[in-house]
Parts: sequence; structure tokens; C-alpha cells
Amino acid sequence: MSGTPEQDPASTAAAWRFALGTLSVFPVRAIEVNRRIAGRGMLLAPLAGLVLGVAAAAVSIGARWASGSALLASVLAVGALAWLTRCLHLDGLADLADGLGSGKPADQALDIMKRSDIGPFGVVTLVFTLLAQVAALTRMDGWGPPALIAACVTGRLAITWACRVSVPAARPGGLGAFVAGTVRRGPAIAVTAAALLCAAVLLPALEPSPLRSVFRWAPVAYPLAVLAGLMAAALLRRRAVRRLGGITGDVLGALAECATTTTLLLCAFLLR
Repeated sequence: MSGTPEQDPASTAAAWRFALGTLSVFPVRAIEVNRRIAGRGMLLAPLAGLVLGVAAAAVSIGARWASGSALLASVLAVGALAWLTRCLHLDGLADLADGLGSGKPADQALDIMKRSDIGPFGVVTLVFTLLAQVAALTRMDGWGPPALIAACVTGRLAITWACRVSVPAARPGGLGAFVAGTVRRGPAIAVTAAALLCAAVLLPALEPSPLRSVFRWAPVAYPLAVLAGLMAAALLRRRAVRRLGGITGDVLGALAECATTTTLLLCAFLLR
């Protein structure tokens, strides 16, 4: 007897492949996806963020060990993360910046976001975001890898919340329309609670031992940084929904970068 859709292992595997294939460069087997599977995939988005964060943290650690330069390690880690996401989240951030910055009505702003070129708002936003991420990681030095993991998970958790039932799609087609409204509030809260618990318990254990005794509030700092990232993304999501009428794939990418950057910045202030 097959299980219910919520309990079916095949459905869970399909949801995981959808999440990983949508949010990363990692190849997955092509599958047929409906909105139920897409919703479960968006619930699993933080796990995809964990995979990305671990990979980027490994690059940071390896580059720091090989070069001795915290700046070079930070640049390579941020570059690796951009490559691992096919730069789609950064592209979404730039497109949303151009759309919101244009001051045009919703339909015209959405047309601007669909263009292949990047305008001045998008360029400035990209430069600022990448510089902020590199600067935050460089400031943390040895603390960077666990903070990077927290930031990547938070960025994808922001996508989970953007796909909840009360958030509409801005237009009928595209990724945004396919995943909008697929996540219920209860499961989103449960996933967030699990992420906060892991941030409080697991991430402090990854800190370099010489620094572990310097800052005794790391179990509090990481969850605070996660919450700050989610709040920043929530404000941006609210602005996008009001201006555009809902979410798009570009909005989801922008939310991921907003939450990631905010989490890194707060970690840089708290973990020093």
C-alpha cells in the first residue's frame, strides 16, 4: 500500500530533487513536478542551502589554509557560492532592484525585470551586496565558515516563507507562479524552528577552538543573525508584493541574497 502524499518516500525524493535542481548547480535527474511536490521542495529549500553553505565553507577553509589570506578566502567563497547557484539569485536581485527602482507601475516594472540587461540600480545593488558579503566574511576570519553556513540556510529559508499560502504570484507564468502559495504556515514555522535550533547547537561547535572562549554567546548570536536575515527578507518581500502584486522567480532570488547578506553582516558584528 502506498503512503499518503505527505508520507510517500518517492514524493519526498522528488521534492528534494526539485529543491536542489532549482536552487543549485548540482545536476539532478529530470522529474515531473506538480505543485504539491514543489511546495514540499520549497520546505526543503533550507537543506539545499545547507549543502551550498557547506560547499562554500569548504572553499573558504581550503583557500585560507593554502593562501593565509582571509580576504582571498572570502572572495573565493563568495565566488563559489555564486557559481553554485548559477548566479541566478544575484541576477534576481539585480532585476528586482531595477524593477523597484524604476518607479514604474507593476506591469512595466515586471517587463523591466524580464529584460536580459542590467540597469544602474541593479549594478549598484550587486556591487554593494558582493562587497558586503566579502567584507563580512573577511572581518570574521576564522568564524566565517559557520557564519556562511548559517547565511546560506537563512537565504533559502526566506524562499520557504515567500512561498507560503498568503503570498500571491505577480504574473501567471514562471517559477514564482508555480511555487507561490504552496507552503503552509505550520510547516514553515517548524522548519524555521529546526533551523534556529541547529544554529544554536551545531554551528558553535564548528568555531575554531582558539576563538571559542572569546565570545561566549555564539549559541545566541547565530539564531539572532538568522532571525535578522529573515526579517530583512520579509521587509523586502512585503515591498515587492505591494509594488508588483506578488512574487516572481527574480523576487525569490533577491530574497535569498538579502537574507544571506543580512545574516553575514550581523554575524560580523556579533562574532568578533
